[in-house]
Amino acid sequence: MSNNIQLKQGLNIPISGGAVQKTKKDVVSTVIALKPTDFRGLVPKLLVKEGDEVLCGTPVLADKASPEILFTSPVSGTVETVVRGEKRKLLEVRIKPDAEQKHLDFGAKKVNDLKDADIRAILLKSGLWPSFIQRPYGILANPQARPKAIFVSAFSTAPLAANMEYVLRNETDNIQTGINAIAKLTDGGVHLSLCSDNFNGTPFHKLENVIFHTFSGKHPAGNVGIQIHNIDPIRKGETVWTISLMMLAAIGKLLNTGKLDLSRKVAVTGPKAIDPCYVNTVPGMAIADIAEFYDNSANDIRFISGDVLTGKNVGAEGFLGFYDNQVTLIKEGNEFEMFGWAKPFRTHLFSASRAYFSWLTPKKLYDMDTNTHGGERAFVMNDVYRKVLPMHIFPVHLMKACIAGDIDKMEQLGIYEVLEEDIALCEYVCPSKIEWMSILSSGIDLMLKEMA
Repeated sequence: MSNNIQLKQGLNIPISGGAVQKTKKDVVSTVIALKPTDFRGLVPKLLVKEGDEVLCGTPVLADKASPEILFTSPVSGTVETVVRGEKRKLLEVRIKPDAEQKHLDFGAKKVNDLKDADIRAILLKSGLWPSFIQRPYGILANPQARPKAIFVSAFSTAPLAANMEYVLRNETDNIQTGINAIAKLTDGGVHLSLCSDNFNGTPFHKLENVIFHTFSGKHPAGNVGIQIHNIDPIRKGETVWTISLMMLAAIGKLLNTGKLDLSRKVAVTGPKAIDPCYVNTVPGMAIADIAEFYDNSANDIRFISGDVLTGKNVGAEGFLGFYDNQVTLIKEGNEFEMFGWAKPFRTHLFSASRAYFSWLTPKKLYDMDTNTHGGERAFVMNDVYRKVLPMHIFPVHLMKACIAGDIDKMEQLGIYEVLEEDIALCEYVCPSKIEWMSILSSGIDLMLKEMA
């Protein structure tokens, strides 16, 4: 039995370069990187040094605030480089993988025999505890806390997102094991949201020990934050955890086999991708290892770990993020278009409004680039945000409260319910070209500092 929630607000961005459902290669990485910057609020403590040999599952980093939270190597190999930035900030730990992978043995477990404390212990020891994201604020989950509930989104509506049914088609048993385990960490149950358009066609509707919900609508209907808001909004003093199906599968494999296995199918997508498809790899994969899927001879590609709305620009020398299963390749928009605003007949451009005639060809896909088509200007009230944000909050007021650093107003206007991914579309359609996600990020950082 499911709760069907229909969302009327939202926007699907018709960008070209979606991955076809075929896996072209297994990526054998020359080097992988574990990046502390993938984890909000983490103050890392380095546990290895250059030249150390590690196994898959060997601790590499720890959280100084919660030393029991470990970050382990996804491969076996040798620590090649420790990369630091300004003021010796730890940016990356680069590991050169072995030709033959070796794993630490954590011991296979029967979930029914495990208690809450046992599950927490093995997830902390194996490095899979960072799979949980705690809301509010999108930080690492507190190992000492018991959340109100745990939420999982079984589909994604983000631009060119990887197809979950294809990516995890052989992982149903592992996902079920993961669900049975994490269900013991909360009294509020595990809430699993499915797309109503394909509810009976997905293998995930057969999962047990979950509370089902179905959602219909445009992006961001697949965002877990939007789903939480429409199922059981977060109030002051409450915490919930979220986790992806991909990480649930990793937890299930750990418990079923005793080995840490973070391998995943990653979608190579975007207008600049050659033969967009899937590759088998691990988190921390070097972008250079998929060079056959792009031609950057003109040095005009932006390399994004994630989707075009919320992914990180990692550059040609960058690495895949810990939580990502998508790489997007898009053209850098650096061309100047004279009188562009006065040219309504620009058929090569998409408009979220009816400024151009893209609304006459709703099925057309566009080779989008990063041009913003204008500069930042006065931040004025506008109803365009209401049309793309299916949440009962006042987004402009919240952004202005973040700019002003007014904590009381931020609390009243919904800071506990949103992360950057939830308001990404507001930034995309913003006529004032305001960097919404950056403003919200600053507001969250202020809340973490002042409310700790």
